[in-house]
Amino acid sequence: MSAHRPAAVVATTVKSLPCWRLVSPHGEALVARQGAQVLYYAPTGQPPVVWLSDQAEFRTGSSLRGGIPVCWPWFGQFDRNPEAVRAMLAPGADAPAHGFVRALDWQEDGARVDGDAACLRLRLDLPAGHGGWNHPAAVALDIRLGDALTLTLSTRNLGPDTLALSQALHTYFAVSDARDVAIEGLDGAAYVDTLRGWSSQVQEGPLAIRGETDRIYSGLSGPIQIRDPGWRRSIQIHAAGSRSAVVWNPWVDKSLRLSQFRPDAWRDMLCIETARVWDDVLEIAPGATADMGVTMRAVGWGA
Repeated sequence: MSAHRPAAVVATTVKSLPCWRLVSPHGEALVARQGAQVLYYAPTGQPPVVWLSDQAEFRTGSSLRGGIPVCWPWFGQFDRNPEAVRAMLAPGADAPAHGFVRALDWQEDGARVDGDAACLRLRLDLPAGHGGWNHPAAVALDIRLGDALTLTLSTRNLGPDTLALSQALHTYFAVSDARDVAIEGLDGAAYVDTLRGWSSQVQEGPLAIRGETDRIYSGLSGPIQIRDPGWRRSIQIHAAGSRSAVVWNPWVDKSLRLSQFRPDAWRDMLCIETARVWDDVLEIAPGATADMGVTMRAVGWGA
């Protein structure tokens, strides 16, 4: 893509799914209407920053493997969420992993160009809640593609009671080889290791991926960075309105059980999910709005 290509937001269709393509002199991104899911992001002249499985199935009602799924109004397995979040759902109601908005069509609420940045706002109105989650709310995702990619997830409580939820921007980052990267910015942070009986641990030094990894970090206050020597770059991750993050890589055995996933694709990606989970649950007063966002930027190391 030419470095002089003007910014634009273009409606398109990918294998029957309505999408938008955001372009700017700095890069390109693809966003699906279904789930407001960013599917792909690559800076100009670089490998992708946001990874999409080459076996992703573009099917209505099914989240695609990769990209940035929006997990809302709960994260992960419903019964692992705090009591305040579980109390939001009627007993016996359907509770799919990572909430229900990933399968819903969001509505465009504005596409514009701001200088050399392409901007898209998607909206999901839930005036009567959804299924057994009977809590009126309005959710919006603002996507800005400039010299970095920024996502801002906003929730407005339209009901008469306090709204408790957990949420995540479940980003799949592309890496040259997951075994070789170092994740910085977590040193000294407390985390829950879901693969070791949900035990509490403390991170010491940079995190290296040496096996299946599924950790919930809390009390975070600074940026996280993926140092990737294979591609001679760092991916800088700046969260806003979040003190927790999830780091996940399925490694070898679990990859064999995942849908839309090559058995060796674990080498090509790792997830660092900007989140409000565990002890970082989001509570929104009636009529109030709360935001959570993330900015990701790739920085090359030069020749």
